[in-house]
Amino acid sequence: MKNILFLFVLIFFSCAPEKIPADLLVKNATIYTVNDNFDTAKAFVVKDGKILEIGKKPELELKYKIAEVYDAQGQTIIPGLIDAHAHLLNLGMALQNVDLVDTKSYSEVLERVVAFQKEKNVEYITGRGWDQNDWDIKEFPTKKELDSLFPNTPVALRRIDGHAMIVNSKALELAGITGKTKVDGGEVVLKDGKPTGILVDAAMSAVRATIPRASRETMVTALKEAEQVCLELGLTTIDEAGTSREVIEIMRDLHEKNELSLRIYAMVAGRSSDLDYFLENGIIKTDRLNVRSVKVWSDGALGSRGAAMRQEYSDQPGQFGLMITTEAALDSLARKIAAAGYQMNTHAIGDSANISVLRVYSNVLKDEKDPRWKVEHAQIITPSDFDYFSEKILPSIQPTHATSDMYWAEDRVGAERIKGAYSYKTLLEKSGMVALGTDFPVEKVNPMYTFYAAVARKDLKQYPEGGYRMEEGLTREETLKGMTIWAAYSNFEEDEKGSIEAGKFADFTVLEQDIMTIPLDSIPNVKVSATFINGKKVYEKSSE
Repeated sequence: MKNILFLFVLIFFSCAPEKIPADLLVKNATIYTVNDNFDTAKAFVVKDGKILEIGKKPELELKYKIAEVYDAQGQTIIPGLIDAHAHLLNLGMALQNVDLVDTKSYSEVLERVVAFQKEKNVEYITGRGWDQNDWDIKEFPTKKELDSLFPNTPVALRRIDGHAMIVNSKALELAGITGKTKVDGGEVVLKDGKPTGILVDAAMSAVRATIPRASRETMVTALKEAEQVCLELGLTTIDEAGTSREVIEIMRDLHEKNELSLRIYAMVAGRSSDLDYFLENGIIKTDRLNVRSVKVWSDGALGSRGAAMRQEYSDQPGQFGLMITTEAALDSLARKIAAAGYQMNTHAIGDSANISVLRVYSNVLKDEKDPRWKVEHAQIITPSDFDYFSEKILPSIQPTHATSDMYWAEDRVGAERIKGAYSYKTLLEKSGMVALGTDFPVEKVNPMYTFYAAVARKDLKQYPEGGYRMEEGLTREETLKGMTIWAAYSNFEEDEKGSIEAGKFADFTVLEQDIMTIPLDSIPNVKVSATFINGKKVYEKSSE
């Protein structure tokens, strides 16, 4: 009898299919796949950096010979988060300069600059992050105090949005800027015919040209430090919104050396001398780097009243903002970009800038089959102009801009024009998708803040109680799609990322709580437990 039983077992196992080798089993999770049906799952298997199969734990363990197991212990897993509009290098550089974010007065700005210089003793002081709208006195500062504190050291401090700068007299002197300086697409703010120290948009270029250039070593350090911030917050892909050939080559080199894990969708700066190089040489595509788009700036920012408006600013009569690139120049550039098979992604804040961009896009894309050109920000739009958005013209928006600007935006544009501002639901209805990002370091990097701002339309203090213009809020499902599959689609990468499906990269983010079900006001506090890129754990929260 024992011999018969042994023979039966031998026959059974000899007939059993051999297990398929796999690198990783992820189990015991609430997995939001973000596939077409928005299905949930409990486990999946990874092989060679890609998802092999999604299913249930016992079935997968019987089918595959697993090299490593990640037990999520009931936590939530979502596709690797994509920031559709950000500035990775700027974030890294900001970590090495004076941090002026969240300053509550110009005095606090000065205090931070003095402390920074005392510690670093640099030849040229640079910083970023101040916002006069957060101060009790909501007016642009002047250079008077900077001149007193730093008579011989040049100082250049950029506003939070990067579209205005306060500089001292030494910086003006080095840049050759006087009360008679005129700049197309920019403004040297004057008082009694003399510069106040405030420069807006293109007027900043002369100062930037005098700031000591960052070395390659400095940029490498900046990128690596910025990447670590992103990985800790669950980001796996960054859309770098406007950069140079030099930076792109550094990114590619770091990728090849496996010193940079983040996937990067790099937009070539449209005002860069490098543009012709990329348009002539075509699309660059690797598993981690995608260069097939151009970032163009049509106007400035609302906070510095540089956004180009059809009518004058409600809180500053006679001020209409600035077109950095005229409509005629936009049209010429658009035709050049389209002919090269590249995507055009244009910064547009004011209603005048938006209609200029939309008209150009509409005319140039008539015969293009699948261009997916983006309007970056799409912030203030005349209601009748929303109809320009379509499957060809996509909105790339940043939900935390709405909750950062809501305290003063209506003062700038008035009660009527604000109805066409930060209109994310309307944009979704017109284009069928929205790509969501942060514009960091203008806003905080944390994608949980993005999610909360899109759905709850509140700031981190849960203001206002009922949400800001809630008719334009997104659902949780729409928001998660905007941070994953729709962002991937806007980058022509929906077949390789943006959802947890067989054949796609095993990029995923592990969250301590379920952002799809917990109370809305708890979302900003949700922490990332781990981040995976290519099936490899690139970040894990410390157990301490």
